[in-house]
Amino acid sequence: MSNYVNAGSLQVDQLLYEFINSEVLPGTGLEREDFWSEFGVLVQDLTPKNKVLLARRDEIQDKLHDWHRENKEFDFTSYKAFLEELGYLEPEVEDFHVTTENVDEEVALQAGPQLVVPVNNARYAINAANARWGSLYDALYGTDSISEGDGATRQGAYNPVRGEKVIDFGRNFLDQAVPLKDASHKHALKFEVVDGTLVVTLSNGKTAVLEDESKFAGYQGEAGSPSSVLLKNNRLHIDIQFDGEHPIGAADDANVKDIVLESAVTTIMDCEDSVAAVDAEDKVVVYRNWLGLMKGDLAAVFEKAGKTMTRTLNSDRTYSAPDGKELTLPGRSLMFVRNVGHLMTNSSVLDEAGGEVQEGILDTVMTSLIAKHTLRGTGSYQNTSRGSVYIVKPKMHGSDEVAFANELFDRVEDLLDLERNTLKIGVMDEERRTTLNLKNCISKVKDRIVFINTGFLDRTGDEMHTSMEAGPMIRKNDMKATKWLQGYEKSNVQTGLAAGFQGRAQIGKGMWAMPDMMAEMMVQKIGHLKAGANTAWVPSPTAATLHALQYHEVFVPDVQDELAESASNLRDDILTIPVADSPDWSAEEIQQELDNNAQGILGYVVRWVEHGVGCSKVPDINDVGLMEDRATLRISSQHMANWLHHGICTEDQVMETLKRMAKVVDGQNAGDPDYRPMAADYNNSVAFQATCDLVFKGYDQPNGYTEPVLHRRRIEAKEKYQVKQS
Repeated sequence: MSNYVNAGSLQVDQLLYEFINSEVLPGTGLEREDFWSEFGVLVQDLTPKNKVLLARRDEIQDKLHDWHRENKEFDFTSYKAFLEELGYLEPEVEDFHVTTENVDEEVALQAGPQLVVPVNNARYAINAANARWGSLYDALYGTDSISEGDGATRQGAYNPVRGEKVIDFGRNFLDQAVPLKDASHKHALKFEVVDGTLVVTLSNGKTAVLEDESKFAGYQGEAGSPSSVLLKNNRLHIDIQFDGEHPIGAADDANVKDIVLESAVTTIMDCEDSVAAVDAEDKVVVYRNWLGLMKGDLAAVFEKAGKTMTRTLNSDRTYSAPDGKELTLPGRSLMFVRNVGHLMTNSSVLDEAGGEVQEGILDTVMTSLIAKHTLRGTGSYQNTSRGSVYIVKPKMHGSDEVAFANELFDRVEDLLDLERNTLKIGVMDEERRTTLNLKNCISKVKDRIVFINTGFLDRTGDEMHTSMEAGPMIRKNDMKATKWLQGYEKSNVQTGLAAGFQGRAQIGKGMWAMPDMMAEMMVQKIGHLKAGANTAWVPSPTAATLHALQYHEVFVPDVQDELAESASNLRDDILTIPVADSPDWSAEEIQQELDNNAQGILGYVVRWVEHGVGCSKVPDINDVGLMEDRATLRISSQHMANWLHHGICTEDQVMETLKRMAKVVDGQNAGDPDYRPMAADYNNSVAFQATCDLVFKGYDQPNGYTEPVLHRRRIEAKEKYQVKQS
């Protein structure tokens, strides 16, 4: 039971109130009474506007349902005219360029991998921030990116056969990214710096310099025998490290012990899709970790191999530049924070009428307040060199909602005494109405936008819910080949480029969901760069290091220059609804689809609801580990709800499937001593009942979102089992 404290016109949960007063406000230059009082005024002014926007969502959805019911003989021209009349398709604004200023180079100029990590897990958050730099040798040796053929296995102690493959890969990479003039890195014996130039002695006794000497960026140690050499290609750094006493370095002709790559240039610290935070207890964990990241003092203590370990943030890296001056590079990713969207409320703060405050408003105020510490330099490290705070705003529908976010950011800047447009915004292009009106959406935040991206899973979930009455949707895996999806992915990049993103903002692509399948990632994910994205999501620091290789292979600004010349109007493609023209699936195919969806939903929901884990590697029906978050849950639950609504399957069939798959998930979690089997008592399993809600009541969920069900059931589980946030 929460205890509330009166703070201005607000009632604030005592846990949150004391945390903000004792840990956050000191050092921000803000007075406690003024902060709470003005926060209350902000809530009073903006909450009604937020609710009007949510009501508009419901109104639009109801009218879409009605239109599809009344127009069973679908006519595209009539459909498009209806969407224009409804205001779903907005009149396009005139051409413009974004004017965002004071953007850090990591966002504006450096194309590279991006991590997304639940900020309520301190260890993961620290690992992600520290993933700015990653060992190429470790990433290659420990994953399937290097074949295990010819005796190069990963198991057991160090395998020199595999090690040779890793080293050979590393030399080939150096030859491709930072080649020597008329020589190969494979023949290098010694590296030294002579009069500011990198000179490499070769096995034939000759010396060589870099083909492009401007790629030499610095070194550590003595010029004649450096401990590391820093190179730069495509705006990303490569650190070749030497140590003749290291086991790897001792066996290397040039004493190279490792090649360290600048990897996760940016990281999104997530308060949203990958986090289970339903009350003040949870929100304080989220905000406290974000505070530790902004002040640089976050630490995580954990057990590993029977030893107690402490993980902290990496310090910056210092080198001697070729001109003799000192060069300092960040040791950590530039951090964004992803706030909650406009939909949900949270009991941490109540307004003057006793209603829960909109969580999106709460997040913007609190994460921005906390970020004042990095702006004022109160901690060990600063996240930004340009005085900016980077906030990703998800799940917005159309330009009016983006305009509301802009107004919210204005008001928060005034509340916190920040200059206008200090708060930068990342707009997640993951809802159908935003995709179709993306140019208008960007125009509403053209002075502060730094990021747009595509998200296949949430976007597909909204695609299906929006057109729920249009008919039964095609099978889930077939969505990737649809005209609407291809148009969406291309249109996102084209719209960003046309709005002048190049050199000012990121255009991002979605997550690689299979963290154990790095070889396949290296085949597939380079497509994101070739599509013009200057960042893309990866599931781990190791994946970030491997994905970084691809940014050395493809210089994204060149791709963007080419794409800017070939823009086309893809709106009609995006409006193509992925319904099955003649659903003639066999009984076996229908059951296979139901099994796959049900197992995935149950495997994720049981961790969310009963363990408070918002993102994890969950085994699929074939025991392949997949990174799951609420976006994956949204698409699977909406797909089942759609097939149920259109009679492709029956309620009894779905319930039988859920119960059978619950036993599968129970078996997959049998080794977890804290796990509560669902099949032992379906009626009293909170997780199983939550899954039933998501499927059988999926039609009625606002825009198909899973948060209302998950939050309600998580609160129930916390009360029933007396558990705390993991």
